[in-house]
Amino acid sequence: MKGIIQFLVGTLIVVFLSWFLLQEKAEEKIVIGATSGPFTDMVEKAIRPELEDMGYTVEVVEYSDWIQPNTALENGDLDANLFQNITFMNDYNDKNDANLIDLIQVPTAPMGLYSGKYDSLEEIESGSEVALPPDPTNMSRAFMVLDDAGLIKLKEDVDIFDITEDDIIENNKNLKFVFQDAGQLPRSVDQIGLSLVPGNFALASDMKLEDALVLEKMSKYFRNRIVVNDDLASDKVREDLIKAVQSEGFNEVIDEEFKGFDKPEDE
Repeated sequence: MKGIIQFLVGTLIVVFLSWFLLQEKAEEKIVIGATSGPFTDMVEKAIRPELEDMGYTVEVVEYSDWIQPNTALENGDLDANLFQNITFMNDYNDKNDANLIDLIQVPTAPMGLYSGKYDSLEEIESGSEVALPPDPTNMSRAFMVLDDAGLIKLKEDVDIFDITEDDIIENNKNLKFVFQDAGQLPRSVDQIGLSLVPGNFALASDMKLEDALVLEKMSKYFRNRIVVNDDLASDKVREDLIKAVQSEGFNEVIDEEFKGFDKPEDE
């Protein structure tokens, strides 16, 4: 009888240790989703090496739309994703009764004012046309870029998500605004002469961010973030993702490979 009990206890110990080791091994793999372009590149070049140094096997899943990355994260197919700002994430949570949370901001390609006609802000002529996106969020960002550049002046109490021409109180160069689909804006750099191009569209058109006459000083609400599912992500995965983005190696890659990206202030 004593031998049977010892056998059963020993078996239970083996089973427990096997389960524990399997759990540890499972946690060594991390799956990160990102949209095609700079954020997949950022995961591959700047985040993956840091996580691998911590002992993780990293799988990167690339997406071509902005719907699947959050669906996969909510379903547990991903451990984290990188493609969205906090406003987009909160909107997804509200519409889908989800519990996604952001961990940390990452450097993000800013909107810029580009010109095929002028080499500096000072050269811009009175009455010049400026192309900018028509959707409320990106239109607001565009007007804030022009305000920061000193080309217009906005009311002090503007809603940064819903700025319109009615919020402009000074327009000393009498700029004329031409609203265009974001995909058209890179072409308007030469066709119109001045164009406010969102960073992802600029990069997709092989434009260099540093060629802009002025780059956006991004609000924290528009900068992209590492996002996880609060119901599923372990504390260790959360901590290690944050460590990866805060690491010296990550920042070195950003400085070398992602020139012109807007860096977050210390969180």
